[in-house]
Amino acid sequence: MKIICLQDATASTSKYRRMKTVGRAITNYEANLTNTAYLSRGLLSIKERKLFGQTPAKLKISQNPDFQEEASYQIQFIVTKQWTLYSITPLHKFSYGKLWEYSKQLSQVITAHKEKRFILDGETDLMFQAKFSSFSVLKTKGKKQTAVLIEIMQKPLMVDDDDDDDEEESKVVWMGCLCYACTSDFVETLPEDFTCLPLFLVHGAQGFSNIVEAWLQQTFDCYFSPLHINPIHLAWMAAIWSGCNMDHRVHATELTFSVPCLPYPLDISYAIHSEDAKDLWDSIHSIQGEVKQEEVELFMKALYKHFHRHFMIHLSSTQLVKVSTSVASLHSLGKVKIHQAQYLMGVLSLLTELALSKIM
Repeated sequence: MKIICLQDATASTSKYRRMKTVGRAITNYEANLTNTAYLSRGLLSIKERKLFGQTPAKLKISQNPDFQEEASYQIQFIVTKQWTLYSITPLHKFSYGKLWEYSKQLSQVITAHKEKRFILDGETDLMFQAKFSSFSVLKTKGKKQTAVLIEIMQKPLMVDDDDDDDEEESKVVWMGCLCYACTSDFVETLPEDFTCLPLFLVHGAQGFSNIVEAWLQQTFDCYFSPLHINPIHLAWMAAIWSGCNMDHRVHATELTFSVPCLPYPLDISYAIHSEDAKDLWDSIHSIQGEVKQEEVELFMKALYKHFHRHFMIHLSSTQLVKVSTSVASLHSLGKVKIHQAQYLMGVLSLLTELALSKIM
């Protein structure tokens, strides 16, 4: 086993350190978890061809669709980018037929904020252009909600007079995506005047996010809140993502734990070869297409026991704050990066369920 001992995480501070281990296959998982406070009790399962099952006390996730080639361009907007997650209450009086009108209104608001000037009605030559568009690749089968992509483009400060193609000169500086990527029936209970797109993914500067959030709240009488991920769901993802089948694995399975009650911040980063993590999960996982809570507990317990054997540290006394696998990376603060397009809807489905749980 290769071990990288305690080392400085950044050159600017000696108080913030990281510990990393790369372990081999683990098969001994007889002992109980030292502390299962972060894993709720109960038996939970998933149906065939589901990436995730019910998270503790949550609903099930939709199937992974087979994406068509024409959707590959849209998928690239989501995959490989890091997104910040928010939950958003249903939008009042939102209309898919008014996306052009929304684009115009938001363009004026953004330009007014950034240039600190009054925008005349009908003014079109704006420094910032917002664009609303339907994002059909993220539509869940059987649901009427289609995801909406919001892009903010900025014109260059210096434009070549000989080049009339302003579209090519503009640069996308911010993106947001409103989506409903799960099979929950919550949307069926809403009045017709409301559109439910509870998961909001944001990629870009916080300043633009604040402007867009304020405009959406004022226009559609909705409310935003950051979508944080608790250790329960992170543990489930660590286990199930590690067991996903794929042609190639480009990332190790890495779990990051935060150590509490210290006078300085300390993270422990625990990396396992992805093949070894899958072998461990396969040795625990019994029924194809079904995942049980006790299996997730056994998976985490085996990793804890292996780490304790080498470092005499009880990870069960720390808090799991980040999971990174070949499928996706997810931080407790609501930062996600999806690595595999084939599992795009599976990841977004769980995140949608979590977003719904905040507004129901």
